[in-house]
Parts: sequence; structure tokens; C-alpha cells
Amino acid sequence: MKVKEKIWTYRDYLELNDDKRYEVIKGRLYEMPAPHFEHQKILKKLTYILISLLEINLRSGEVILSPFDVILSEETVVQPDIVFISKENLKNIRGGRLFGPPDLVVEIVSPTSYYRDRYEKFKIYEKAGIKEYWLVYPGEKAVEVWVLKEGKYELYSIASGEGKVKSKILKGLEVDLKEIF
Repeated sequence: MKVKEKIWTYRDYLELNDDKRYEVIKGRLYEMPAPHFEHQKILKKLTYILISLLEINLRSGEVILSPFDVILSEETVVQPDIVFISKENLKNIRGGRLFGPPDLVVEIVSPTSYYRDRYEKFKIYEKAGIKEYWLVYPGEKAVEVWVLKEGKYELYSIASGEGKVKSKILKGLEVDLKEIF
């Protein structure tokens, strides 16, 4: 839902004084509706899988859930459903927010967020240099894993209905769709 027609900045975003959730994408302010039950269930299951893996793999970074501000530019502030920030990039957290790209982003796509997640954020994350982008489609019971190669995303792993997807940057992360849907 587009809120107002003006060029929004990170500073404007910080001055919002209500309890609603927003993202700023290329200077446009978007109100974020509360996620539905299925979304939250998938979020919980994926988070558990990621955190379990990281506990085993010597604490290679942090998994953070939305709402969490990721400031990619003065006119782009996003709140991905899940972010993974490697140990090397934890230094970019200031004032409880991440300034710069996380290493991995997961977006659980809803009918109202489809275009923004699949096209707008896809391009933004690609340009920002986010190494891996997961798109989770609850209605289709599908997951796409995109990895950055020479500045462009290419499809690395995909499953629909059944099967597994895997991460390139988090070694050992393989998710069976039965575990999340």
C-alpha cells in the first residue's frame, strides 16, 4: 500500500511517530501490513533451521527477524523477513540497525507483496550486493534461492511442492520443503 507521494529518506523514516511498520523503497514509503498466520509459521520454521545450523557451525554470524531495519541507502530502508549477517559484517550494525547489505535475505511472499518482493526488492538487493536472496511462496509451496554472480542474481536452487533447496553461502544449509510448509 503506497502511503504518500514525496521522496522519503531515512531521516524522514526515523521521524515517523506511530506504531505502524514501514519500508522506504527508492524514496517511496510503504506501510507494512501485519503478516498472516501461515507467513509467521513459515518464518518460525525457517528461523529455527537457520539458527540450529549456525549453532553447529561455530557461530558464523547472526540471524535476525523482522522488524529490523536494513538501511541500503538514504532512500531505501527495508525490513526483510529474515536476514543473515556474517561475523565480518556485524560491524555495520549501529544504533540497532544494519547499515549496508546483509549476506542473506529471506522474503516470504504474500499476494500483496509479490511485485515488491519479486521485482523491486530483487533489483535493490542485487544492486546492493546481497549475496543470496531467498523467495518463499507459501501459496505455491515453493522456494527460490538466488545468488549473486558478477553483480547479477542467478537462480541457484529451486523446489516446488516437494524437494529441497540449498544455500550457497551457508554451507550445510539444505531445507526440505516438508519442514517449512
